[in-house]
Amino acid sequence: MTIDRRTFADKPTLAAELAEAVADRIRAAITERGMAAIAVSGGSTPSRFFQALGKTKDIDWSKVIVTLVDERWVDETSDRSNALLVNERMLQGPAATARFFPLYSGGDEPDADAVGRTNALLADLPEQFAAVVLGMGNDGHTASFFPGGDTLDAALHTEGPTLAIHAPGAGEPRITFTLPRLLRTDGLYLHIEGEEKAEVLDKALGDGPTEDMPIRAVLRSDHTVTVYWCP
Repeated sequence: MTIDRRTFADKPTLAAELAEAVADRIRAAITERGMAAIAVSGGSTPSRFFQALGKTKDIDWSKVIVTLVDERWVDETSDRSNALLVNERMLQGPAATARFFPLYSGGDEPDADAVGRTNALLADLPEQFAAVVLGMGNDGHTASFFPGGDTLDAALHTEGPTLAIHAPGAGEPRITFTLPRLLRTDGLYLHIEGEEKAEVLDKALGDGPTEDMPIRAVLRSDHTVTVYWCP
């Protein structure tokens, strides 16, 4: 477990600093491997970060693939769609030339055929992400690794790349990258804001089973986790 905790005065400062850190990873991956892929989280927290990253001009965005660490199984026109948020907040201006790989592939449920369609698309991803940016819920979930998830154990231990998961706290059915696939990244970031999230993180860093707080599986991995937090 290697945790690098970084604290910022406010949300705009955090967003700018996280955007620059991820931009550095993207530029390095393009230089080293010819292209870069990043996986980001949805929800309300990353909106400022998305906008800051998307405005970065000194990136060859045509060599960048953007995808999501997880997604609600809803159409991209739904206001519950993480893809909608990424497209509206990040993939504008300079970043409009990036390729976006959605996780939702149609249908009412993420059944085996639907997940197979998603995984076929993701076969074109580079083996290594340049950056993965996770969030965290007050219940200790990250990506769609929810306590009580019906495929939680597989999500934490199989190569994936993605699988479906249903959980009491998830609302809609979800599709999520598996943890082993997300850990194949140059940079692993956890973006959280507010005192309550800081308390959840402190609890997760203590003793206890990963099933109760699945974020522990990330924090206890061999990969350095850089935490970006502000009040």
